[in-house]
Amino acid sequence: MLLLLHVLIVSLLSSGSARVVQNFESECGQFFANGKPPTQFLDPKYRKICQTLNNNGPYYATFYDTNNKIPVYSAFKFEGLKDCERLDKWYIEPQLDDNNASPDMKLEKDVKKQGLGDYQALNKDYIKSGHDRGHLAPVYQAQSQSCADATFTLTNAAPQNSSFNRGQWRVLEEQMAKNLSDQCLPKNYTVYIVTGVVPGNNTINNRVNVPSHFWTAYCCLDNNNKCQISGGFIGVNENITPEEKPTVMNLEIELAKLYKVASFELFDSSTEPPAKKPKTQK
Repeated sequence: MLLLLHVLIVSLLSSGSARVVQNFESECGQFFANGKPPTQFLDPKYRKICQTLNNNGPYYATFYDTNNKIPVYSAFKFEGLKDCERLDKWYIEPQLDDNNASPDMKLEKDVKKQGLGDYQALNKDYIKSGHDRGHLAPVYQAQSQSCADATFTLTNAAPQNSSFNRGQWRVLEEQMAKNLSDQCLPKNYTVYIVTGVVPGNNTINNRVNVPSHFWTAYCCLDNNNKCQISGGFIGVNENITPEEKPTVMNLEIELAKLYKVASFELFDSSTEPPAKKPKTQK
């Protein structure tokens, strides 16, 4: 009995800390529609992160590419407009470079590790690079101020054309959040969003891949676990308006081609049906 109680206590304590995990579904499945994450590539260079800050969370989930030193995607739930402030500092994930490190994102100055950055981007990579640290899970769609702070980790960012990041992509993030707030949340739908990038052919600092595309998709799940409203966008990593896809399936087909895989699934296929997109606000 005592042994069982000890195991239970350890389990409860460990579940509260962010870490690089083996299984997304059991560790932070709450960020995926029906608990099923988007397609995961099997190569060991890819790592799964349940993102927390100050031992609180997790706030969202990130599938990370340690070779290209950029995320593949970040997944999260959208709970409405919170008017969060932006943090002015960026964290890293110590466990990517050291399996025995603290299971929580940290500032670089607080991580003492030889070879820091072997498996992830560092702030110095972006200096004079001509690219912004482009959020995948963005501040504007965060569920709380603490969640917004937790989006400022380089494992949730990729080199983004500065004009694209501060212009067309920012407008898309804000318009999407407003539409989902107006059309999904009043119906008590649960809103899931996944945002990602496609690796490109260039790097910054000869280390960090510059994505060719940024993409995002949403699914508004009803009480029967069906996506009643869904859609997606993809944009070339330049100052160009992102293209809206008529359905999530259209985006999945394009992503499969870009990632050079047989198929790519964004949301659990059992959620599919009507798949109506929010009306664009004028």
